[in-house]
Amino acid sequence: MTTTNTVAETPPAEGRFQLPDPPQREPDEMTSYDHLHKLGNSHHLIHHFGNPDTTLVTAERWIAPAPHSGTTGLRRPDLLIAFGVDPAAYEASNGYLISEQGKPPDFVLEVASESTAHIDVVDKRNDYAALGISEYWRFDTRGEYHGARLAGDRLVDGQYQPVPIEELAADVLQGYSAALNLNIRWERGELGWYDPATGLHILTYDDQRARADREREARLQAEARVRELEEELWRLRNG
Repeated sequence: MTTTNTVAETPPAEGRFQLPDPPQREPDEMTSYDHLHKLGNSHHLIHHFGNPDTTLVTAERWIAPAPHSGTTGLRRPDLLIAFGVDPAAYEASNGYLISEQGKPPDFVLEVASESTAHIDVVDKRNDYAALGISEYWRFDTRGEYHGARLAGDRLVDGQYQPVPIEELAADVLQGYSAALNLNIRWERGELGWYDPATGLHILTYDDQRARADREREARLQAEARVRELEEELWRLRNG
């Protein structure tokens, strides 16, 4: 992603400090949309974690240490996840203020693009560590920009240490995110999120629709059975 700073287009509500609006993306940076939003990955994570009043699953806005802390080193990850925070404050501040939320984000991820590859691997890694973000992950569809198809770092004593990445098959890589308690998988160029307890992918749109259909069918069957019992009872009473 680019890190050009811009001036906020809308004034802060009631004089509240707001972070600048992010700049428009370069065309090659739309890979993040393809892998995180177009395929529903963000929605899957929101549904998986629940608790929308205290959990943020978001993207495309700046992270800053505090209001008026300056724009140097500001980053806007392709994906940000934080637990035990205030999503309403995030919206009101137009981004993630660590001093306001009381903690850094738990997890950030960047999707590779040619124009931002070096920044993702070097500069952002340093900046996210300095901000105290527990985990920083990188996903590269073909491995040609980041130098690896999947990579993760976990903060240990203020420094990032690489997360072990396992090769499950020739076209499947996986690493464990302690911050999310999920296995992150690169599989045939696609990004996936797997429950380590079951080995299954977290619920997707199709899973949720199928479950809703099953629940609806079960409800209709139960209602039909109740009607049958009521009719049978009426016949017995009215012989």
